[in-house]
Amino acid sequence: MEYIDSPANKKVKLAAALKQRKQREKTGLFVAEGIRLCEMAAESDWSISYGLLTGQLTSQPRGRDLTEKLSARGVPLYEVPEHIFAKAAGTDTPQGILLVMESKNPSLPSQKAGREKPLYVVMDGVQDPGNAGTIIRTADAVGADGVIMLKGSVDAFADKVVRSTMGSIFHVPVYAGISAAELQAFVQAQDLQLLATALDENAKPHFQQDFTRGTAVVLGNEGNGVSAEVLAMAQKTYIPMYGQAESLNVAMSAAIVLYEALRQRRF
Repeated sequence: MEYIDSPANKKVKLAAALKQRKQREKTGLFVAEGIRLCEMAAESDWSISYGLLTGQLTSQPRGRDLTEKLSARGVPLYEVPEHIFAKAAGTDTPQGILLVMESKNPSLPSQKAGREKPLYVVMDGVQDPGNAGTIIRTADAVGADGVIMLKGSVDAFADKVVRSTMGSIFHVPVYAGISAAELQAFVQAQDLQLLATALDENAKPHFQQDFTRGTAVVLGNEGNGVSAEVLAMAQKTYIPMYGQAESLNVAMSAAIVLYEALRQRRF
């Protein structure tokens, strides 16, 4: 394992630069950081360019096991001092390992594939990385067929989004940078009902919707909700509330709606 002792090293500088969206888009790379996330990355079929780690990590049995798995995959690993690792890390209390990985940005399926009645989750302008990552994680938990992120949403490969998915980014397809027109064409081609969460007098409660059909569920921006363009092409649904709360967090709303879909489909 090569030792890097300079913050000017190209590997360190690249990992640090990937905190910026423009660099992620330019290089097609992103960072996965933390022991558990890197363990899941090592078990996935995703391509790993290289890893940076500290001596503290390799002093622990779990850390040694992880480095052995990565080495067995042929991943180049570089040990760095903790103060240099901190420059590349995106967390306040780094766990001593990060992986620079190749991102995946698949195109929406052009033909019907997979399950007969698929379930997709759509993010329309969701901006908070923690919310976006949690929605991807929840989509994975309910067995959704994919997550569609419309233009204007947070970058799926931002470091906090990736960490918030808790590894689900490696399990469920994420289709990013999709336009509203592309979404409309996709749901028509796949024969999906498009449901958008909205507080509207014409909306139906989410538990009155038929989720046994092929479905795409749209969650909107934290402040403004689902865009008018998408609302115009969707059926509106809402989560009933009887207390004084004005609204629910978008990630919480996603969990409630998606688990109703799971209940109808599995129980």
